[in-house]
Amino acid sequence: MTDDLRHDTAPSTRRDHGAQQGEPIIDARNVAVDIAVEDGTVNAVRDVSFQLFRGETIAIVGESGSGKSVTARTVMGLLPKRASVGKGATINYNGEDVLKFSERRRRDMRGSRISMIFQEPMSSLNPIYTIGSQIIEAIQTHRRVSRKDAEAETLELLKQVQIPEPEARLKQYPHQLSGGQRQRVMIAMALANKPDVLIADEPTTALDVTVQAQILGLIRDLQLELGMAVILITHDLTVVQHFSDYVYVMSEGVVREHNATRALFADPQHPYTKKLLSSEPSGEANPLPEGSQTILEGRDVRVAFTLKTGTFFKSSYSQLVAVNDLSITLKKHETLGLVGESGSGKTTFGQALLRLIHTDGGTVLFDEKHIEGLSREQLRPLRSRMQVVFQDPFSSLNPRMTIGQIIEEGLIVNNIGSSGKDRNERVRDALVDAGLPGSITHRFPHEFSGGQRQRIAIARAVALEPEFILLDEPTSALDLSVQAQIIELLRKLQSERGLSYLFISHDLKVVRALCHRVCVMQHGKIVEQGPVRDVLENPQTDYTKRLVKAAFEVAA
Repeated sequence: MTDDLRHDTAPSTRRDHGAQQGEPIIDARNVAVDIAVEDGTVNAVRDVSFQLFRGETIAIVGESGSGKSVTARTVMGLLPKRASVGKGATINYNGEDVLKFSERRRRDMRGSRISMIFQEPMSSLNPIYTIGSQIIEAIQTHRRVSRKDAEAETLELLKQVQIPEPEARLKQYPHQLSGGQRQRVMIAMALANKPDVLIADEPTTALDVTVQAQILGLIRDLQLELGMAVILITHDLTVVQHFSDYVYVMSEGVVREHNATRALFADPQHPYTKKLLSSEPSGEANPLPEGSQTILEGRDVRVAFTLKTGTFFKSSYSQLVAVNDLSITLKKHETLGLVGESGSGKTTFGQALLRLIHTDGGTVLFDEKHIEGLSREQLRPLRSRMQVVFQDPFSSLNPRMTIGQIIEEGLIVNNIGSSGKDRNERVRDALVDAGLPGSITHRFPHEFSGGQRQRIAIARAVALEPEFILLDEPTSALDLSVQAQIIELLRKLQSERGLSYLFISHDLKVVRALCHRVCVMQHGKIVEQGPVRDVLENPQTDYTKRLVKAAFEVAA
């Protein structure tokens, strides 16, 4: 380690070490992780040390790519094959160095004594097994429990994490749940065996604001009951301030500063910490040009799903109306926010407007042309004009293709670009616009952090130069400072290219900064709508009031 780096890193021992009783349950020292890539080596983590005591929560914060998740995966023994841990590293769990454990012993430890909630639930849940069978497997893998008892425990876990209709969810598959509901399933699975240490990697990223406090409160209640310790990896500083006892701030694989939460927020010392604490979505949408024409309109749109319950021999069916006769209009240059709790129908409504899923009624017009009855081939010429950025970037990026191929594919399919060289330039420009270096085109999705993958997804959409973009939680995986960059980027693109956005989000702070109007959804219906400032500053319905309070006043 260079002298410059050594002077810019925090001490290896906690500031409050002398005030703690007993030894840390986890004591990590001098952790370094290098990852081999095609053109060299990435120093993902460099000389990181941290201590975690029983019953407390420490938070590891920092921007995407800072090494937060790599540090956590090192504790779990879940690093990729191309990663190597530095020889001087030690990670003591209950006094034993887990880096020296056999693979079998590490496997026994994972999910029982040390458990982890991953950032992207869709890539962590097996798509061919039901939710119930996956949680039951997590229980029976580590404990001798009958199938009947394990199923009863699973049902209770789903109730604890506020899954609606938990009995029905036991028989459903991951794709049948919303992003927030899948994240709650992951939390239930991680807590199934009441671990000593819970590593929560962005545990509330996909959750709406009202459930966020409930989930964090649930984790804290289990801490008190079990003496469980928590490592909270997050970019949400509001959550850190209310739910952590001690904070480690990481940047470029290094711990820059650490301190007790209250002390760090009251008096940050490092310039990077000061930058993080001052980052917050701000500003407002650019004024809408007078006389803007309507580009997208939905009239009485209805979407219903048939749910199957029961057994193979005795099945019963019920209908879930996810979108109940909704109507909206979106003008050119406008950003319309669509907010509500998980399962309210936001994403389903957005996908129905783009004809990505079947509608059971209503009409959809794009640029004054009816598209609800068009075939797949008839829709093809419109696809480059209508783009989408999905909530879970990992599941929407082909893992076998390089970043350059992923972005260029859309250009080729839609005949955009005069030559291969021209397309390559467009790809690089799109990456730079999304806040990424243009030199990453030869790398693969798994080589990037969650936030970086989300920016790649935005670059893919922007490269096609569309007129309308459906943004489904585009900033949910991004840290605060990058959120501000993305908001500014979206404003800039809207101003320069006349883009229109349908912005689906549970982050009302981002909605306030980016949207002109907002629609609030609950149970497949719009319960309130209007100019974003009017709705957020003077909500009329009890439901909207609850959303606003949860977003701007996270309760500990």
